[in-house]
Amino acid sequence: MEYRKLGKFGTRLSSIGIGGWLTYGGATEDSVAHQCLEEAVEQGINFIDVADIYARGESEKVVGDFLTDYEREDFVISSKVFFPMTDKPNDRGLSRKHITESIEQSLARLRTDYLDFYFCHRYDYHTPLEETVRSMNHLLDEGLINYWGISTWFPDEIERAHRIAENLGMVGPAVSQPRYNLLDRWIEIELRQTIDYNGMGVVPWSPLAQGVLTGKYNDGIPEESRHSTYNKLPDRELNEDVIAKLNEVEEISKEQDITLTQLSLAWILSHDWITAPIVGASKPGQVTENAAAGDIHLDQDTINRIEEIMDNEPQHHPIYRRINYRQYLNGEL
Repeated sequence: MEYRKLGKFGTRLSSIGIGGWLTYGGATEDSVAHQCLEEAVEQGINFIDVADIYARGESEKVVGDFLTDYEREDFVISSKVFFPMTDKPNDRGLSRKHITESIEQSLARLRTDYLDFYFCHRYDYHTPLEETVRSMNHLLDEGLINYWGISTWFPDEIERAHRIAENLGMVGPAVSQPRYNLLDRWIEIELRQTIDYNGMGVVPWSPLAQGVLTGKYNDGIPEESRHSTYNKLPDRELNEDVIAKLNEVEEISKEQDITLTQLSLAWILSHDWITAPIVGASKPGQVTENAAAGDIHLDQDTINRIEEIMDNEPQHHPIYRRINYRQYLNGEL
């Protein structure tokens, strides 16, 4: 397993991370989740990502139970704060009150004294950004976190956080967790410039587009898949045109004697500004397959062929991505 530095910082992560979104504490039985995590350790994965909102805290509990059999310092553990866990008026957002109370609960569920990364899961338009920056630095000073980060923030929001921290003599976010995969490449434009300028690490979520890039939808939609049950995929990422392109890309993976899953992850890792994509797994065999991608290095000719087939040069951030924020402002989230 290759280990990569977190941007300009010293901590090293396995080039493949494992995450608990949509799996641990919910759709996947705890015993199977532990088997997946055990296989991750066996494969050299040291980065585990969860969030308080994942299965309403149950995902953190599963990982916490797992960690009791291992040395804590062998892992890079991250969680997140923002979304409401209850109907209480202050149980949401990035206020100092919510941040300080949320991390206490996350640490208890994870059975650890500290987090390596603590992510602001979304941007909070109700709380002054300076309050959030000061709150995160308070956690740093208290030794409760090693770094703080952001997930799904826009470039201008990240820049403001860094400038506020700089003006206060504090520490800005060290790591970004955006959505990034072969079908969704928008971060290659503005966000990457922000990340590079501030020396941040990048740990993308949904690197396999929730299964589309594994090829499991190439011959139709399986009855037990996420798309047919609890998490319908967007039409822009699951349509006849995309499937036709992926069938072509899969031929390239066969030439390389690897799977489409591994090719898709190796394509992400071909970008040296990426630290570690976070991949979900509901079976130990999936962990083994995913981890192998960490040792695959694609040559430039192969990368060019993949991108020529996909024909989806990154575009500027589409307006529809602000829908979730609008729902939050309207009290729908």
